[in-house]
Amino acid sequence: MRLSRSDLADFSYFLVVAKHRSFRMAGLELGISASAVSHALRGLESRTGVRLLNRTNRSVTLTTAGEELRDALSVPFEAIGHAADVLNRFRDSPSGHIRLNVLAGAADTILTQVLPTFFERYPDVLVDVSVTNRMIDVIGQGFDAGIRFGGTVPEDMIAQRLSPDVRWMVAGAPSYFERFGEPGHPNDLDKHRCIQIRVGDGSLYRWEFEKDDEELAVAVPGPIILDDGATAMKLALRGAGLVYMNEWDVCDHVSTGALKTTLNDWSPRGEGYFIYYSSRRQVPNGVRLLIDLIREKRPLD
Repeated sequence: MRLSRSDLADFSYFLVVAKHRSFRMAGLELGISASAVSHALRGLESRTGVRLLNRTNRSVTLTTAGEELRDALSVPFEAIGHAADVLNRFRDSPSGHIRLNVLAGAADTILTQVLPTFFERYPDVLVDVSVTNRMIDVIGQGFDAGIRFGGTVPEDMIAQRLSPDVRWMVAGAPSYFERFGEPGHPNDLDKHRCIQIRVGDGSLYRWEFEKDDEELAVAVPGPIILDDGATAMKLALRGAGLVYMNEWDVCDHVSTGALKTTLNDWSPRGEGYFIYYSSRRQVPNGVRLLIDLIREKRPLD
């Protein structure tokens, strides 16, 4: 088989479809319609005489031939991407497209503070951000890097610190404490209304405490379970219950009197935010530039 330019383009489309298992998601990443992606892949299958994809109304899966083609193409196309990024470093103005998977708290406290400056300095770099608290395989899902708290970064990744360590605190509205009083000990939380949080791996988070040599992880009761910290905060501000949040999320509300912290002598410290990326891939230049800017601006110091 003699390769043409269209074959190479369709191979790149095929890799994106193989990653997402969806024409719609592949089209969003490529910036073209789902039908255009599907048409390109049918053309590739017609020219090669090999079926690469199993299509149904609900899903797209790889055939055995498709799986082998994906494996064969991944390394050389990664090398091409690396080569393009090497050239990008010699440009007067860096360009490219970086994809980030970021915790909601980090998006709010870090990215919103530094991206306006980033866009001014590097107008030709497109930053594609997915904000989610779910634990996902960032590399397998096609992201260049992720931002999470240090203790949750996968061990096989390279991680770089973006912030200092952070205190975790219990907070509630003054109106809540007027109705229900304050807990004197973490075990007293079983008599309170707590806004429970479902973390990225699907489990309910046990509120962690430490004092002197004692450490506790408390399964708190509460009338609601959320996986979104912003919604939990809004409920706490209205007196609906207590929240367990990091100090960056609560400090502004505490300073205005909208929230009050409790059990402060039990507040533990944890690792701050880290950006992480594959140890087996060349990190894109745009990600390096973003890391440098975050360290320059130090938004959470």
